[in-house]
Amino acid sequence: MSIIDALPPSLNLPPHLSAHKYFLVCTLTVAAWDTLVLSPRSWRLLKTPGWPILKILYNFIRVFMPVEFTIVAVAFFDTKWSQSQCQKFYLFEPICTAFLLAAASVAHVIRINAIYDKNRSVLFGMGALLAIQVVVTAICCGFYRSVPLLEGQGCIAGPKHNWVGIYWVGPTLLYTASFVLALVRSLKSLDTKPLSLWKLMLRDGLNLYGAIFLVNLTNMIFWFAITPTGPDDTIKTIVTSIAAVLTASMTLRIILSVRGSLVHGGSFALSNTQTASSRTTHVISTSRTGGVTSNFSAAANPAHTYTLDDMRSKTEADWNTDKTSDTMNLGETKPAILDGEHEHEHGLQQRPNVGVKITIDRQVGYDDTYHGK
Repeated sequence: MSIIDALPPSLNLPPHLSAHKYFLVCTLTVAAWDTLVLSPRSWRLLKTPGWPILKILYNFIRVFMPVEFTIVAVAFFDTKWSQSQCQKFYLFEPICTAFLLAAASVAHVIRINAIYDKNRSVLFGMGALLAIQVVVTAICCGFYRSVPLLEGQGCIAGPKHNWVGIYWVGPTLLYTASFVLALVRSLKSLDTKPLSLWKLMLRDGLNLYGAIFLVNLTNMIFWFAITPTGPDDTIKTIVTSIAAVLTASMTLRIILSVRGSLVHGGSFALSNTQTASSRTTHVISTSRTGGVTSNFSAAANPAHTYTLDDMRSKTEADWNTDKTSDTMNLGETKPAILDGEHEHEHGLQQRPNVGVKITIDRQVGYDDTYHGK
């Protein structure tokens, strides 16, 4: 009798079960680290006004994901967890993971629809994949079982049949479509603004979409390409926990990287690109001996200078059709922005206006006024 045979079942684990427990430890580490790292950004997002769908999904995923897998880990690592208890609990993980994946998938549908400028074809295609995912995962939850482990080896759910792996086919198809559509949209933007592939990946978060795609593809390989050694072998579900956690974690970062408001899923990186515009000034002025000169400034193109007499002589139609005008100056004027010096000199008061800026320069004929007296 070897020393290994003398170990209790909780320590004498089959290789695949031991690897499964290590993977779950990695899953918990990722979940804990992700929760801590994203806390500052999550707090800033929480303080933003309104509750759009993406904000609700973000906070749901952020709280639900670590809570779910903490409970799953307690059942899997607790050596006092009996098989009778497991019979009442084993459906917890597949059902909760189905809700988690559905929330992440809704976020992907909203975001991909947004970067394609609310394209109906994209929306209907992604929406159909989401509907298939929800229906398939709901059906497959009824075909899980409790893996018959020895007392002290924990509680974990496994499939009754090999075809139950289609539980992950729906999410994988949706995340594949999400990655491909995001990649195509980014590559098309290179015609407008050339970038290196590295900068393009970071700008549009293609690494996040790619990570979700790869981890779900790996999970599918474990489900359909690897054969278990027996009914108590958990090799098929060894990657499911970390696949769900990484999917949730990368989806949170996709939401945080959204440009603009979250109300409609944000916008694409080049959607708000604006060409530079020149700023000129319209000056409306009058000049009289001992009179007042007024200058009205606004953003427009091209520049014009009008007198009040010229404005009175024009009809409304003339103003609508007149695109350019000759500069007319009826005396020397010196436009200036009202500042403290001018206020002190001329006794003027600065009154800020919203949308336009009015500049007034008063010129008083002191010589004529006082010599006249």
